[in-house]
Amino acid sequence: MRRLSKMLPPAAAAIILSACGGYYHGNGPGYGHSNGPGNGYLPLPGPQALLEVMHASPDAPPVNVLFDGNLAYSNLDYRQGTGQIPLDATVSHTIAIQAQTPGAPTTVIGPLSESFTANTVYTIVAEGPVASIGPVVFSHPQTPIAPSMTRVQVLHAAPAAPSVSVYVTTPGANLASSAPLGTFSFKGSLGPTDLPSGQYEIRVTPAGAASPVLFDSGTIALVVGADLLLAAVQNTGPGTAPIEIASVDQNGNNSRLLDVSTPANLRVVHDVADAPAVSVIASGNTASPLVPSLTYPNFTAYLSETPGAYDIAVTPANNTGDILLNLSLNLRAGSQHTFYAVGPLANIGPLFTVDHNRRIATQAELRIIHGSPSAGPVDIYVTASGANIASVSPTYAGVTFTSDTGFQAFAAGAYDVTLTAAGSKTPAIGPVPVTLKDSGIYTAVARDAAG
Repeated sequence: MRRLSKMLPPAAAAIILSACGGYYHGNGPGYGHSNGPGNGYLPLPGPQALLEVMHASPDAPPVNVLFDGNLAYSNLDYRQGTGQIPLDATVSHTIAIQAQTPGAPTTVIGPLSESFTANTVYTIVAEGPVASIGPVVFSHPQTPIAPSMTRVQVLHAAPAAPSVSVYVTTPGANLASSAPLGTFSFKGSLGPTDLPSGQYEIRVTPAGAASPVLFDSGTIALVVGADLLLAAVQNTGPGTAPIEIASVDQNGNNSRLLDVSTPANLRVVHDVADAPAVSVIASGNTASPLVPSLTYPNFTAYLSETPGAYDIAVTPANNTGDILLNLSLNLRAGSQHTFYAVGPLANIGPLFTVDHNRRIATQAELRIIHGSPSAGPVDIYVTASGANIASVSPTYAGVTFTSDTGFQAFAAGAYDVTLTAAGSKTPAIGPVPVTLKDSGIYTAVARDAAG
């Protein structure tokens, strides 16, 4: 059971994401934020309105949110919201959203000059792909939430999804005999509606029909006093469900609800230069290996796997009884990973990376992995095409075996990648010309020569 709450027990903490990477702490005019108790906001004198901002653009990078020209939130990522922020309702305010593009932030929405009515909650959602991104604004009166109730507002923020009906029912209820919360299309909103706190199941179907179910949350708990913004956003991860649900409460606690059938994605890379073809066997199932045969330096496509715990064995493809490497993996729903078999055969080991497949329209992402066991630490240079590394510092210095750079954002264009021994300017690999494209996600692995 997954829990949506402003006060989360430890068991639910894993689904909560940080809403922001930085705050403007209320030194500017007309609004306030603090790290204190409660909802974290400074009280404002006089009439106030509440404003929340959500990032729902599926191919946009993380964004900065500016109020009255001041940075209020940085690094607000896809599916995340700010929570409800107090604003002085006696003056107008400007709102701007900047995309964190390579080089410098780019304003993609605003600045919008807005007046706010006291005792009103405003929601600004950045919706649509980057090519047509825009603000969608909703408002409703600010009223107390009755004891034992949870307030829910549902948004359709998935540009590729059709018009849908949304059912919020007791778990397992028959949809054919249930009334939907409502029907809406992209950029629409349902509610807010106050529901008795407790266990529910959220299901989404084509508009006006009880089937097929396009999204099923499974059993969730609506917690007393929570004021939830639930956005049906485009699914950019594993699985066939067209949407997932991004949730943020009034205090900025973010959650992600996946369809109950969401798998985990796992890719396998053979990076042992002196090893034969290998099999990868999950939980002792030698009759049906996860990977029947993989030769150096090849890799599989992403394999869609049931979430859960696995015991993984790597064996020679022609002798599945000879276990070269054992490890345990716990694959979470919606996660995406690569498992590398690395090292010389005599000292074979695992490398497990966290991947993703949300492509960002305004940048390329490049990760470089040190997978060469015969090399010591290396310096990695990613330079403009044709540039001489003699007078520049390494882009990544002292990278050791099995370490990596992480996915880093680059502007689209032509680059050279050069590897040297740490502290040296003599290329060991490269310069290798690479062309990076917007929306591209690239992983490069430095490896030993075959044998």
